[in-house]
Parts: sequence; C-alpha cells; structure tokens
Amino acid sequence: MAAEPPSSLSYRTTGSTCLHPLSELLGIPLDQVNFVACQLFALFAAFWFRIYLSPGKTSPDVRHAFVTIFGIYFVIFCFGWYSVHLFVLVLMCYGIMVTANVSSIHRYSFFVAMAYLTLCHVSRIYIFHYGILTTDFSGPLMIVTQKITTLAFQVHDGLGRRAEDLSAEQHRLAVKVKPSFLEYLSYLLNFMSVIAGPCNNFKDYIAFIEGRHIHTKLLEVNWKQRGFHSLPEPSPTRAVIRKLCMTLVSLLLFLTLTKSFPITCLTDDWFVHKANFLTRLCYLYIVMQASKPKYYFAWTLADAVNNAAGFGFSGVDKDGTFCWDLLSNLNIWKIETATSFKMYLENWNIQTATWLKRVCYERVPWYPTVLTFILSALWHGVYPGYYFTFLTGILVTVAARTVRNNFRHYFRSSKALQVAYDVVTWAVTQLAVSYTVAPFVMLAVEPTISLYKSMYFYLHIISLLIILFLPIKPHAHIQRQPQTLNSINKKKKD
Repeated sequence: MAAEPPSSLSYRTTGSTCLHPLSELLGIPLDQVNFVACQLFALFAAFWFRIYLSPGKTSPDVRHAFVTIFGIYFVIFCFGWYSVHLFVLVLMCYGIMVTANVSSIHRYSFFVAMAYLTLCHVSRIYIFHYGILTTDFSGPLMIVTQKITTLAFQVHDGLGRRAEDLSAEQHRLAVKVKPSFLEYLSYLLNFMSVIAGPCNNFKDYIAFIEGRHIHTKLLEVNWKQRGFHSLPEPSPTRAVIRKLCMTLVSLLLFLTLTKSFPITCLTDDWFVHKANFLTRLCYLYIVMQASKPKYYFAWTLADAVNNAAGFGFSGVDKDGTFCWDLLSNLNIWKIETATSFKMYLENWNIQTATWLKRVCYERVPWYPTVLTFILSALWHGVYPGYYFTFLTGILVTVAARTVRNNFRHYFRSSKALQVAYDVVTWAVTQLAVSYTVAPFVMLAVEPTISLYKSMYFYLHIISLLIILFLPIKPHAHIQRQPQTLNSINKKKKD
C-alpha cells in the first residue's frame, strides 16, 4: 500500500537534534521535523542544481557527485548511525552488480536486498519493541531496495536476455552497460529521492543527469505534431508551485484533521462497545481519511523536489500542456473518486505498484496476484497489521472483480443507471478500502482483531460469499505476461 513516511511512533532519534525546540513546539516527533527540514532544503537545492549545475554548464560526473554527496548528508542528518544500514546494502549490491553473472544478477540482487531489508524490519520492530524507541530508517531502505532490484532486472534484460524475448517496455528500459560506481551511488542515493522516493528507471535518471531527459520524452511524443515549430524547453516551475500548494493543504489537514481523528479512536471503548454498526462504519471512514494527508504531503513534496531539479518530465498531453508526472506517486482526485478497488490501488503509491508489476507480476509463472501481494507485504515490513491488510486485499480484489464482471453490464443501458452505479460503487469502494487498510495503520494484532470484531468481520464474510456463490465469468483484460517481439513475430507469420 505505502512506504511509511517517518513514523509517528518514533520518539527518540539519533539524527540531528538541532530542531528539537521546533519539534516540541509543534508537538510532532523529531524525526518527522528532520524529514520536513531535509525535504525543504532539498527543494531549494534542487532549484539551485537545475539553474547552476545544468548539463550545459557542467559535466555529468559533477552532477552525479553533487546529488550523491547531498543525499548522503541528508540521510546522516535524518537517521544518524542508522544510515550505515543503507550504505552497507548499497555496497553489497554493487559488489553483486560487478561480480555476478548477468544471467543471475537479478536473482542475487533481489534476494540480498529483500533479505537485508527484512532483517532490518525484524530487528527494529521485534528486538526494539515495535520501533517505539528507535528511529524509523526503513523508508529510505525500502526505496533503495526498489531501485537496486529495478536496476538489476533491467541490467539482466539488457545483457542477459535476447532482445526478441523482451516486451516493448522491457526493451525500452533495458540497460546494456553496467553502471560505474559513481552512477550507481548517484542513482540510489541522490538527494532528490533518497529520503522519500520515488523509485524511477535507471535510463530515465541517466538521461536526466546527462541533459537528454526532456528532449527524449519530447521525441517520444512527436513534438512537431503537437504544434511546436522548434524543440521547446519546458519549465517545471508551474508544476512545482501547484504541487507545493497541494503539499501545504495536506500539511494543514495533517495538523488539524489527523490530530482530531487519530487512529487510536478505533480502539476507544465508545467505538468498540457503544456505537452502533452504521456509526462505526462512518467513523472508520473518517479516521482513515484523516490518516491520508501525511502520505499526500510526503509524496507530493518528493515529486516537487524532483521536478524542481528538472527530473520528472513525461511529455505533452492532448491539449499541448507539458506534463511533469513521470515520477508522481499518487493521483489524489482519482483516489478520492475511485469507483473500484482496482482504480483506487492504481492511483495510490503508483511507483511502488509499477515496481511490483515489473519485478514480480509480469515475471512469475504462477499465482501472480497472490505472489505480488506477498512481496508487497514483505517489502513494507513485518508488522502483523500489514499482513491482515494484504490478505484482506486479496479477498476484496477477487470479490470486487467477480461482482464487476457479473453486474456492471446491466448498468450501461442508460446514463441514469450508469450514474447510479458509479455513486454506489464509489461509496462501497471507499468503505471497503477503509476497512481493508485499517490494520496497515494500526500495525498490531490486538487492535486489528478488536476493530474487525466490532465490525463483525462484515467485509470478509461478504467477500467470501461472493467468491463462493457468484460465477467467475471470463472478462476482457490486459495480458499479464507482456507480449515479446518473438510472440508478435509468430502471430504475424500465422
């Protein structure tokens, strides 16, 4: 579901304490204040980097070195000696990158990165009692794990597989030369994404550092047909301002709504034993809505930082507007208006969903949905609440797909029926998501069971009944396994 922004459970940090008075004044944990301070400093550094260290003024090596040094400093500032874990993982996986055979490089990198991440999750949570007395350094470690495995698979595609066995996307993203040590460090530890992400593709990142990023994207969309007579130079300033405004709104909501409706409300005696079922349903929705602003804040600010540096340009839309959403991690409008579980998940933590698809869903030979949910849970951590959420998510996903395939076509005959269907499915989706993700925020077993007992396990029961008694109809869908050049050529011959 989400890479957790700096944990609200962390009361002690070994990072910088110079912002401790501000932390006490706002009533916000110090590691969260350090996080915001770093990201705001990164925003100004990103503007400076784009203007004064542009590709036309300096070499790629200087740009690589600058973003790496600042990234390392930010990690140490926020996490103190815990940042050693990040550096150890990076160095171990670069050793694999250099020494491993290209036919196995993706497997070794994947298992080492995931094993180290899981070991850190386990030690922080269970050895140090649910992380209450330790700094939550897992966020950057999770982002780096995504990047390590993404690059390893793309190097494997570029050097260890035949071109005709790759899908069009795999062929486009394949890396045909192993990165240098500086490129590797820069990709994994650059200050724009080391704290809050998002994950991105190595080829896009190198094109950005070398000054080819924007022109490459413009060529992909055929800029001449979009009405431009010469190659334009899009500025990210408007996109950054828009995202900073959204960040400010999210921060205000976090300081008001989130503080007024904390997740602990769901374990109150009034909620568990006295409120009626309908009240609990509505209150659960409100509390889960109140938990979102910190994610909106962290991800939108991270997106703005990358854009300010000149990274994240995705092309031109149908209206001729420059788009800076290549690295966007969420679409707030589509999340809040989602009329299906699938639509909600596709617009939440977008880059993580893309990572899961590219390293797992499209590559495993069997049970892709189940294995992808398991990988997502392992990547997030070992809190029991995560596994409640992902197991419930599998049930709800299958049930929602079954209902959609059995009934949706009945509501397409008129505009009024379609609107009614959309309103009902919106309400059902929002309530289902609130029920499903509550354990993800509650983390522990006891409050999760208490919540679900108070809700009579209603969504679990309904989902099981749907799966057991409704026919599973075939439906048109995008192929899970992407078409390779080989399969396309075979079809042409046939």
